[in-house]
Amino acid sequence: MHRAEGTGGFAEALVVGGGNARLERIGVLMDWSRVEALLAPIHAHRTGRPAFRPLSLFKVLLLEGWYGLSDPAMEEALGDRLSFRRFCGLPLDEAVPDHSTISRFRSLLSRDGLIEQLFDEVVRQLDAHGLVVKAGTMVDATLIASAAAEPPRQRGGGRSMVDPDAAWQKHASGKAWFGYKLHVGVDRHSLIVRRALLTPANIAEVEHGHDLVSGDEAAVWADKGYVGPRLRARLARDGIRDRTQQRAQRGHPLTPRQKHRNALIGRVRGRIEGVFGTLKRSYGLRRMRFLGLARNRCATLLTLIAWNLNRAVARA
Repeated sequence: MHRAEGTGGFAEALVVGGGNARLERIGVLMDWSRVEALLAPIHAHRTGRPAFRPLSLFKVLLLEGWYGLSDPAMEEALGDRLSFRRFCGLPLDEAVPDHSTISRFRSLLSRDGLIEQLFDEVVRQLDAHGLVVKAGTMVDATLIASAAAEPPRQRGGGRSMVDPDAAWQKHASGKAWFGYKLHVGVDRHSLIVRRALLTPANIAEVEHGHDLVSGDEAAVWADKGYVGPRLRARLARDGIRDRTQQRAQRGHPLTPRQKHRNALIGRVRGRIEGVFGTLKRSYGLRRMRFLGLARNRCATLLTLIAWNLNRAVARA
């Protein structure tokens, strides 16, 4: 049995103010009933204390992304921030979910591809509002450090007993990173993330470039790390303009015209670095919070949902 969503009881009627314009705009932008339908498989126990509605807990996780809060800090914030309670549908005269409840709910989202369905539903709704321009998709990847301590580097990379899904990867700067790689396809104009994959850090960009194409964009902008037959075939199949930088071959250096083309492409796709920078500075993606690919994939997609909704209200 789930608790009923707060509809503004007597206790809340006595409180004046406590509004948050951004949360209110996000609240009316989305058709939350579609999200709630996807969350329906998360059932409450038939007996005992009523459980919190899955939609309320999903919104709690979005608040964590926007405000950079841990589960314990989120529990505390829900206790004294009226705007948070209103957004999540939690009445003033009822208890708020504790940090263990929030954590358990996040774990449930990582099962059976549910978080991927939620991410796709949010993108679909933003697209339906006309917020995704589709003039072009910028494709790129960024490294995110593991929550575990770096294991000793060995031949073949070295693995962590604590976080066995994480892997070593040498960055273009020459520095070696241990962790994961976030691959994204970002709408060029709105900066809404339309496609996203999280892999161990040692997975090459070319392996997933074709997975980051939505199929309805006019062009795809990518660096030379994505040069390969699968991306070319994907773009040709859907009639999408190929704006992938060209790579010099042994004995065949780039011509001045090719260098100029690469520079023009670089100016466009460079905007995606700003997206990565904000996600790392303001959304906590500089370092993973959890151990294991499944849990980190869930947390990362939740962060990207929060990013997309924030971008949407900025453009709406």
